[in-house]
Amino acid sequence: MILYDYILSPSCYKVRLLASLLEVPLEVRPVDFHPGREHKSAALLALNPAGSIPILVDGDLILTESAAMLAYIAGQHGPGWLAGSNPVDIAQQQQWLAFSHRLTHALGGARLVEMLHFYGDLPALQASGIAALRELEAALFARRLSGGTFLVADAPSIADIACFPYVALAPDGSVSLDIYPSIRIWMRAIRALPGFIEMPGIHRLHELAPDPFEEASL
Repeated sequence: MILYDYILSPSCYKVRLLASLLEVPLEVRPVDFHPGREHKSAALLALNPAGSIPILVDGDLILTESAAMLAYIAGQHGPGWLAGSNPVDIAQQQQWLAFSHRLTHALGGARLVEMLHFYGDLPALQASGIAALRELEAALFARRLSGGTFLVADAPSIADIACFPYVALAPDGSVSLDIYPSIRIWMRAIRALPGFIEMPGIHRLHELAPDPFEEASL
C-alpha cells in the first residue's frame, strides 16, 4: 500500500497510526502540502480530483477519505478494530466516524489558521471545536461510568483512531484540553496501545503527564 502523506496532517497521521498498531507496512510518499501545494499538482489531482490528502493506493484501489482508509486497513488486517455484527456498535462506529469530520473542520481549521496562517474565522472555529469537545467529553464520561474506556464497545476501534488526532492537537488551535478529564484519560489509553507512533505535536504524554484518574481523586 502506498500512502501519499504530509507529516503534519492529522488525517494522514491517523492512517499511519492504525497501520502501525496493526503492523501493516506502508510505502509513505511525502507530499509538499505547505508551502509547495503539491496536493494540487496534476499528478496528484489525477489520483484525487478533490485535491486533498491523504491518498491511499493499493493495486487498482484508490481511496481519498481517511475514514475509508481506516475501514479498509482494519478490514484487511485487523477485523477486531471494526464494529463487528452488533447493529448498535456498527451504528455508533459510523456516528463517531461522521463526528470526526466535525473535529477536522473545527479543531483542524483552527489549527490551520493558527499554525499555517490559513484564512478562517478563528473564534468561530474554536467555538465549534469546544462544542464538539464537550460532546465527546460527555460521551466518554458516560462510557467511564459503565466501565468502558473507548468510544465503541470494550476495545479500541477505528472510531477512536478517527477522532484522536484532531482532539490531541486541539491546543495547536489555542483550544485547551485541561478541563476535559475523560478526554485526557481516553487519549492516555490510546497513547499506551502497543505500536502507538508519534507525530509532531502528539507525543507519549502518558509517560510524562499526571494520571487524570489521580487528578480527579484530589
